[in-house]
Amino acid sequence: MCIAGRVSACDARLMSKSILWFRQDLRLYDQPALVAALAEGAVLPVYILDEETPGLRPMGGAQLWWLHHSLSSLAASLAEKGSGLIFRRGRSAEVLAAISLETGIKRVHALHHYEPGWKTAETESAKQVELVLHHGNHLSPPASILTGSGGRYRVFTPWWRSLLSHMPPARPVPAPETMPLAMQCKSDDFSDWGLLPTTPDWSGGFSVWSPGEAGAQAALREFLPKMTAYDDTRNLPSVDGTSRLSPHIHFGEISPATIWHLAAREAGAQAEPFLRQLGWRDYATNLLDLFPDYAKSNGRAAFNKIPWRSGAEAEADFRAWTRGRTGYPIVDAGMRELWATGWMHNRVRMIAASFLIKHLLIDWRRGEEWFWDTLVDADAGANASNWQWVAGTGVDAPLFSRIMAPLSQSEKFNADAYIRQWVPELADVPNPYIHDPEDFGVRPKGYPAKIIGHRAARERALAAQAMSRSA
Repeated sequence: MCIAGRVSACDARLMSKSILWFRQDLRLYDQPALVAALAEGAVLPVYILDEETPGLRPMGGAQLWWLHHSLSSLAASLAEKGSGLIFRRGRSAEVLAAISLETGIKRVHALHHYEPGWKTAETESAKQVELVLHHGNHLSPPASILTGSGGRYRVFTPWWRSLLSHMPPARPVPAPETMPLAMQCKSDDFSDWGLLPTTPDWSGGFSVWSPGEAGAQAALREFLPKMTAYDDTRNLPSVDGTSRLSPHIHFGEISPATIWHLAAREAGAQAEPFLRQLGWRDYATNLLDLFPDYAKSNGRAAFNKIPWRSGAEAEADFRAWTRGRTGYPIVDAGMRELWATGWMHNRVRMIAASFLIKHLLIDWRRGEEWFWDTLVDADAGANASNWQWVAGTGVDAPLFSRIMAPLSQSEKFNADAYIRQWVPELADVPNPYIHDPEDFGVRPKGYPAKIIGHRAARERALAAQAMSRSA
């Protein structure tokens, strides 16, 4: 594996051509691997749908929908610049080796990725081709943020303070005006990959999204004027106060550096609450880099003996949760928004996750898997970290006994309009009854009763925690 920016003893005849390996970095603006490849000559852009490398988690249905449209956008952008995009499916190392053999191009440029499977793919690929890796998909590489003693951070707040000492990131590099295509090469028709749902087609509500680099830039421009109010509005589901950039960031359609510089320029010190959330993604990647099994294993072994519910009754409760039929309006609104659009407001995500874990006493990993399949922004590090944070099982998480009260959370954060939008059965229930229509005796016939009372759920959760301690 070559070090970025250093020319090794590669075949000089082939240094004028290189392969650009796209993964979750589907952009041309501020794309360091592209810049380096173009500096050497003509480029052969390649995207590999890899579902075979050990450790690589196959994308969920919502992510695949997004990927289809993002790839279409990237291919169109490349064509406009005189280039193209080669599509292949298979194990990354094997595919890159095959393309190298077909074309004679040995040098491959790519951005670093830190998911366990991608790290494996990089190691395997470096044995087949001359792989040159560049940083650019995070604010700072995980291993660059170290404690005073040279160790890795496990707690967010000191990690964030350390990250700030490395900021701002390098200024973004504009996309090239033109891109010479190295050569023609055999390619799949990615429309044959079956990334889109067919029967049934559940993606009707996904029309709210515009996947691709242009969509990412538009989303950022739309959000920038709202950024100064972000700290006041980000927890209000009924207010359009969040950036909705997360799926664009996940697929690398916009770089964190681009967002950081524009946010700081637009909002100055008032950008900090939003930038802190952007930093959380890097922190989650840091945890995944430290704990590759973080989506499967408790960060704190003390929770390995929690007696999670199972059996028919628990499964029925889980189905009710996934379908937004729990009898708790804020939870049901969030779960229905998720199914309809592939996204859920962040405050509501925490409430819905806490409900599954603490109220229903169902293993957080079941919820993590559901979100992985249904979220367009399902990020390997962030999804696992967020679920473990809510569960209290993570390396940096509140106590398990912190049990969100969904009814009071709904009222506190003024979720009435949000509930009316996503739970139409409650549209005619007036304030303040809409947060808990059952308790006020105004629950409509078509809306379910509470699956469990808050007090009973809390007592059951705390009893389960006590049992795990004594086991």
